[in-house]
Amino acid sequence: MRDLLRSVWREPRPAPPPRQPVGRDRLLVAVVVVLVGAEWALRPDLPWRTFSAVVLVVLAPTLLVRRTRPLVAVALAFWGSLLASAVSQGDALQNYTAAALLLLPFALFRWGSGREVVLGSFVMLTKLGAAGALRFVDLLAGAAVLVAVSALGAASRYRASARVRILDRVRLLEREALARDLHDTVAHHVSAMAIRAQAGIATAPARPEAAVEALQVIEAEAARTLAELRSMVGVLRSNEPAALVPAPGLGDLPRLADPDGGPRVDVVVAPDVGDLAPGVGAAVFRLAQEAVTNARRHARRPTVVEVRVTADTDVVRLRVHDDGAAAPPRRADGGGFGLVGMAERARLLGGTCSAGPDPAGGWTVTAVLPRPVTT
Repeated sequence: MRDLLRSVWREPRPAPPPRQPVGRDRLLVAVVVVLVGAEWALRPDLPWRTFSAVVLVVLAPTLLVRRTRPLVAVALAFWGSLLASAVSQGDALQNYTAAALLLLPFALFRWGSGREVVLGSFVMLTKLGAAGALRFVDLLAGAAVLVAVSALGAASRYRASARVRILDRVRLLEREALARDLHDTVAHHVSAMAIRAQAGIATAPARPEAAVEALQVIEAEAARTLAELRSMVGVLRSNEPAALVPAPGLGDLPRLADPDGGPRVDVVVAPDVGDLAPGVGAAVFRLAQEAVTNARRHARRPTVVEVRVTADTDVVRLRVHDDGAAAPPRRADGGGFGLVGMAERARLLGGTCSAGPDPAGGWTVTAVLPRPVTT
């Protein structure tokens, strides 16, 4: 039990930090103040009407700091209302607009640290205990409402944390896939260098120029390997052994066509693309593969998927477009994890990847990747 309490006390604030929609929060406070004034005018029989309205107007700004300082907001609101109840002997703050302050316990359990949650709960229990000393029914009703709101905040916090863990898992899996591609590419180049060096050593006594030829080949392979390493810096390796299979490239794009049915896949690689570094070629293939798969799964009645690869001196561009109607699962705002993985793969190579509805109809995925210089 002690360990559980200690872990709760040491719980940090959830990550990432809360957004600060200052404009909307100010609008919320303004709406609350207007509603307080309207209730003051429309309910002349309200006990301590003017006093309650002033207290609520004074407490309304606590909504502005409910995300960044939830404990301070809860303490000011609940102890302020406790003081108002003590002055009025429990008759004040019977306004309907006082329900806006329930956003504070929600924010406490959603954004507060463990210490803030514990101390804030103590503040709320103090207010409930004082209300129960006056009216037992108020104690039960207040406790039920606060428990419900707090549970909703805790559930929202857990859901957001689970979402972050899932996204981290997606990024980890994508990094592992990139690590396998890196292993395949580097192993290929290093093996070529080793074989060429052995051949040069074996033939050097009879043909001295063979050593020079071997060094030239080794230099070229080393340049390609360094280009791959620079483009994939930061890739995390898994403890599992990498699968030693050749990395796919531009030549494998025709494999994306489905011979058993489905929309037609047209692949066009511009002549000026030329030879790409294996890592970039593999990334182009994987991005096109994911885009075509998404079109088959989520597009409504697509007839053709166009895959276009173009390049210039510095970058290579991939565009995948289908003519189907966009379905809800194909959201670019984080609703699906395939798009997250595609963006992560492009980012780790120093590029970008975006997806969304095309103004002309259908859905378009666009990726721009840097083109390492090969020797």
